[in-house]
Amino acid sequence: MTAPKIGIRLPPCAPAHHLARTVRRAEELGFDQAWFPDSQLLWRDVFTTLTAAALGTERIGLGTAVTNLATRHPAVLASAARSVAELAPGRFTLGLGVGNSSVGPIGMRPSTGAEIRSGFALLRALLGGEDWDFGTATSRLRDPRPVPLFLAASGPRNLRLAGEIADGVILLSGVSPETLADASARVREGASERGPVPLVASAFCAVTDDVERAARRLKPICAAMAQTGGAKALALSGISLDLPDRIDGVYPDLVHAEDWDRAVEICSRWVSDEAAAAFARAFCLFGTPQEIHTRLRELGDAGVDGVYLQHVGSYDLPEELIETVGRVVLPILRKDDPLQPVLQADM
Repeated sequence: MTAPKIGIRLPPCAPAHHLARTVRRAEELGFDQAWFPDSQLLWRDVFTTLTAAALGTERIGLGTAVTNLATRHPAVLASAARSVAELAPGRFTLGLGVGNSSVGPIGMRPSTGAEIRSGFALLRALLGGEDWDFGTATSRLRDPRPVPLFLAASGPRNLRLAGEIADGVILLSGVSPETLADASARVREGASERGPVPLVASAFCAVTDDVERAARRLKPICAAMAQTGGAKALALSGISLDLPDRIDGVYPDLVHAEDWDRAVEICSRWVSDEAAAAFARAFCLFGTPQEIHTRLRELGDAGVDGVYLQHVGSYDLPEELIETVGRVVLPILRKDDPLQPVLQADM
């Protein structure tokens, strides 16, 4: 098996020209993909950022991870996706999800499965040049361009839905072998009528020889997973948490906390250092370069086509992670894979 494609998550937390420089550096260091989340109050506009990234790069894949069908009408998304795809031919993927961090801060609810299904149908029709009946009008998108549609999912129903309707699936439950196997099985159930669907796994990553120390910063992530249906998956890795239904004092939420140190302090009431370290080892890519390389190869052997790496935090760019992974992990990974070129980083 070849190694999975390696991507990096870049929150649009800085002006677009700054993001473009960061993406260009990731491209130089050999990353395959750059994924941008979309939350209209947390960050800059994702499609403005993607436009700058497309104009500033030549090879690296670009995508949303993820935008949504609630705060953005599917017809608006179709136009935006087509526009970015024109600037980056063959390099753009439209990743969609239920909209958690976009809808929550403005009092809206996440998209239902039925809404996702209908939104995908509308997007496919418009991007494919077809007419669409909007009820009071029938319209089409001028200058359409097909764009791959990926769906992000973690629960069993949305994983099956993603296998059924999406061109690829973004797995949101980390890279624990047990969780990954279960999620992959649910996707296969949904895709039983049409064959394999590409899988992209998201994983928090840190290159470190002191996992216990680095893992403390994962406590809000671990707590959020337990609160949003992941308690069973955590238990399979020996992590048992007794959390309240609501954790106050963190804005806007645990995963996107503006004051991360404060969020870590609050979550330490329920997530011990030992639990955080266990979470880092099972669900994340924390460890030495060789340890991370080994885990990435294992993910490829497990059928994962791509992995996008995340740093801890939402309001700074993962420049250190890009440099470290690009300089010390990717060269090992490419050298170990005879089908991939060995990319020489600027030293």
